[in-house]
Amino acid sequence: MWGFGYYAKMGTMLETLLHLPDTSILASTVDTGMIDEDSWIGRLQGWVEGLPPTLQWLGIILISSIPFIESYTGALIAVVAGIHPVVAVFVASLGNMLSLILVVYIAHGVRSSVTKRTDKPVDEKQQARREKIKRIFDKFGVPGVSLLGPFALPSQITAPIMVSFGASRNAVMVWMLISVIVWGIGFGLLGWGLLQLLS
Repeated sequence: MWGFGYYAKMGTMLETLLHLPDTSILASTVDTGMIDEDSWIGRLQGWVEGLPPTLQWLGIILISSIPFIESYTGALIAVVAGIHPVVAVFVASLGNMLSLILVVYIAHGVRSSVTKRTDKPVDEKQQARREKIKRIFDKFGVPGVSLLGPFALPSQITAPIMVSFGASRNAVMVWMLISVIVWGIGFGLLGWGLLQLLS
């Protein structure tokens, strides 16, 4: 599912999207109505609008790949900055997923190498903390932890924890993708609603 062909298709799709004309939705900004150009939001939107679309995308990707910011805050920031909500959610989700793919594959590799070694004694506090997290994981499973995890921890932490407990790497990636998109849409709509209130 996550083989080379999958990544090649994603790369082709992104390349196509990046080369669409500037009149497309991907290069458009949100119609913010009557937001005062001298306000901080107006100045932010003017600055972002002056950037090439590729730099706008890269900025959203970088912001969304940071733990505790992720797709939801990245989408919110992008919409408030004047990026079209569809673009904001898509690109914020992409940035969050790229960082997730990296940490999940690293966690999978670390778990594989650790399970091959003999068990070392673990500190009692660490063992108690691990058992508590394991109980939560057992109760909610991969879907529940993926969708509810952002209330407590960033996905870049919850995803590798689930893999360390033996969850399927592919299942974690699919459910994290769903979670990233759902949270991104929710906060993108929140940003759009905020702009409507302010205009």
